Amino acid sequence: MVERIIPIVKEAAGLMVRSGFDVMEKGSSENLVTSSDLAVQRFLVGRLSALVPGSGFLCEEDDFKDLSHEYVWIVDPIDGTANYARGIQDCCVSVALTKGGEEVAGVVYSPWRNELYWAERGCGAFLDGRPIRVSDRPFSDGMLCAAMSTYRKEYAQTCSGIIFDIYMRSNDFRRFGSAALELCLMAAGKIDLYFEMRLQPWDYAAAGLILSEAGGVSCGFDGKRLSLSRQSMTLAANNKANLDTILDIVHSHMDELPY
Repeated sequence: MVERIIPIVKEAAGLMVRSGFDVMEKGSSENLVTSSDLAVQRFLVGRLSALVPGSGFLCEEDDFKDLSHEYVWIVDPIDGTANYARGIQDCCVSVALTKGGEEVAGVVYSPWRNELYWAERGCGAFLDGRPIRVSDRPFSDGMLCAAMSTYRKEYAQTCSGIIFDIYMRSNDFRRFGSAALELCLMAAGKIDLYFEMRLQPWDYAAAGLILSEAGGVSCGFDGKRLSLSRQSMTLAANNKANLDTILDIVHSHMDELPY
């Protein structure tokens, strides 16, 4: 299946790199949508619907949600829209296919980086056709990716305390502005630790499968697998011991989720 999804995703990404697009706000100046997001999503819905007739969709734009099917596509037409709107090249198209509530295929393509990540359950993870694997770095040498809950700034102080504690026990941290891309960088062994207070399934569904197939691990606030139907805190690491350490740090700052 994944070999049939890849050309569709790459063709959709061509709509990102064309010149000229409109930028609009979705309730705040931090939460943006562009005419390219909408064009990519419309293209993907049409082509993926034909690929798996009768499938449902969970998409970022236009509140496009229909989960009442065995097969459901989880689509982020442009993950990292704020980057895209400013001409920053860390952005990507993310598409996951789920069956019975479990990811079975995932494709993440960053056209400006010219990086194609993909995975099919049980078949490993790949970057540009080459197998990839998470690093074996210990927590003390880990590189963290994290963010400050841009759309809900009332959580920023808690985020900052968690990030500070992880940072002080690890090597350093980075912020690329695309959750899908950051999780794929972990799958490729470049990033080792991950924390985001609040993400949506389209941010992590495809990249989460790629990470898992590369030997990485992820969970929500409760230590269980990430939800594919609602927002979730997102924690990930190159191994379970490092994930457990992140989870312990999070729980030292929070007794429950604030949403």
